Amino acid sequence: MAEIVLDGVDKVYGGEVKAVDDLDLRIEDGEFMVLVGPSGCGKSTALRMIAGLEEITAGTLAIGDEVVNDRPPKDRDIAMVFQNYALYPHMTVEQNLAFGLKLRKVAKSEIARRVKDASSMLGLDPYLKRKPGALSGGQRQRVAMGRAIVREPRAFLMDEPLSNLDAKLRVQMRASLNQLHERLGVTTVYVTHDQVEAMTLGDRVAVLRDGRLQQVDTPKRLFDSPVNLFVAGFIGSPAMNFVDARLESDGKGAALKFAEHSLPVSAELLDARPGLRDYIGSSVILGIRPSDFNDAEFSSSDEPRIDVTAKITEELGTEINVIFGVDAPPVRHEDAAALAKDAAGDEGDGEGALPLGSDSSQFTARVSPRSNVTPGASMRLSVDVSQLHFFDQDSGLAIGHGKA
Repeated sequence: MAEIVLDGVDKVYGGEVKAVDDLDLRIEDGEFMVLVGPSGCGKSTALRMIAGLEEITAGTLAIGDEVVNDRPPKDRDIAMVFQNYALYPHMTVEQNLAFGLKLRKVAKSEIARRVKDASSMLGLDPYLKRKPGALSGGQRQRVAMGRAIVREPRAFLMDEPLSNLDAKLRVQMRASLNQLHERLGVTTVYVTHDQVEAMTLGDRVAVLRDGRLQQVDTPKRLFDSPVNLFVAGFIGSPAMNFVDARLESDGKGAALKFAEHSLPVSAELLDARPGLRDYIGSSVILGIRPSDFNDAEFSSSDEPRIDVTAKITEELGTEINVIFGVDAPPVRHEDAAALAKDAAGDEGDGEGALPLGSDSSQFTARVSPRSNVTPGASMRLSVDVSQLHFFDQDSGLAIGHGKA
């Protein structure tokens, strides 16, 4: 095993396009690090540079104690798992697992041992004599992982290995990957665009945007203390709600005013968020996670309330997503625009989901499944104001918590 250190790493294509920009990242020995971000953010390019499949334009890359910038992939002692499995269709599962070891002229007895161990670990024993065409997608992906495991490398590199699987199978494979990492303890770098996958797999998660590292931290800290508007909106599903709000003094504490709503900000919360008091009398971008709303009928009586009209309801069994409009224009910040573009997809018009009204913001609340809310109905929502997030309108940086 080994730590992986990227120090000021750049990747420039054609002398102009900077796919990775001054990336500083230390992946600890035995750590499961996830690189996450929207399409085109540089995460796969960073992984391919670690693998040696892309040349580094500037900076240094070290695996263990060695700088490997100029080392070919075969000399880096890493194993890669791709999105498309990359199995040999004319070979059996057993032959696929053993092929790379044979090329390296590993002893037959050692090949047999490694194949047996990997097959047992991944539940592939019943399929060893089958060819890939006779396997399901999940079974093929396990073979691809097994081929990496038999290498017994210093590090695993995985490039969206679950993206071709259906939703249920992805959940199962995520659990298998977690168990596999606990058992092997090998340094792993995993690329995904799926932030749910990132949060459930990573010891730490590195969020990238436009080739630059935004924040690297544990999943919990990314969720609780995002460093900026982009990280706050990218991490969490459904996404955080944003609105421009004015922070006004009300004597002991303050109040947030937006649209027709007002939320109290206690003196304790002001003190707990360094620098927030400096914004009293001016505007901020307010962030509220959907999970910090609830149907007021099922929440603490001391939480403040707002009255809304449900436009759409999504009943998911364990919760209900309530989508409602707020009579305030959508936040106009480049981070919010980037999030909207990602939500719309690469071919979208950059406006994200369809708005409920031309001058309205669209909010989502995640409420108790016992709620009787229906589309078009008025309802009262409680808000856990202790969990509010605040961002500077100009810089988009978090106010009062978060770290770079």
